[in-house]
Amino acid sequence: MSGVGYVLQRGCSYSAKEKRIKQHNLMKSFTAKIDKIGINPFVFVPQEILDYLFIKFGKDKGRIPVKITINGNDFLQTLIKYSGEWRLFLSTPMRRLAGVEVNDQVTITIDYNNIPRIFPMPEKLQLALDENKKAKDVFNKLNASRQKEIIRYISFLKTEEAVDRNIIKVIKQLLEKEH
Repeated sequence: MSGVGYVLQRGCSYSAKEKRIKQHNLMKSFTAKIDKIGINPFVFVPQEILDYLFIKFGKDKGRIPVKITINGNDFLQTLIKYSGEWRLFLSTPMRRLAGVEVNDQVTITIDYNNIPRIFPMPEKLQLALDENKKAKDVFNKLNASRQKEIIRYISFLKTEEAVDRNIIKVIKQLLEKEH
């Protein structure tokens, strides 16, 4: 397959693949056309690179955290299986920064990223929770993934007005869950 920076030999046992991967433990490159499913732009990752990522991840199921580079810009992303195919979704901010769009051919460098993605509690959200004990109790009872989702959402807002407005919404929703 053209555009693949590293090709695993077909028919190798995983132990043989693992040995080859350890010998070539570098980010892998491939070229693909940016396609779209629904409103979501993505690229397909070549099977040889998927095999490499599965070995580094330790399994071939679930979401695979990866680091990618497009046109010199580094991003953290998650490789997911959707509608039966492994896809690397490319968000609007990523594409804008990299200067690429749907239907463009793009060269992507990719590797498994085992660094935990921890988002610190936004200071304003922490203050709002500290000021409202009932909302804080409900927040603390949420499962970890829901807490993380709220923290990430607030963390990625761009303006202080949006942060303030959405913290009010979060507190209101938490108080409604309390009943």
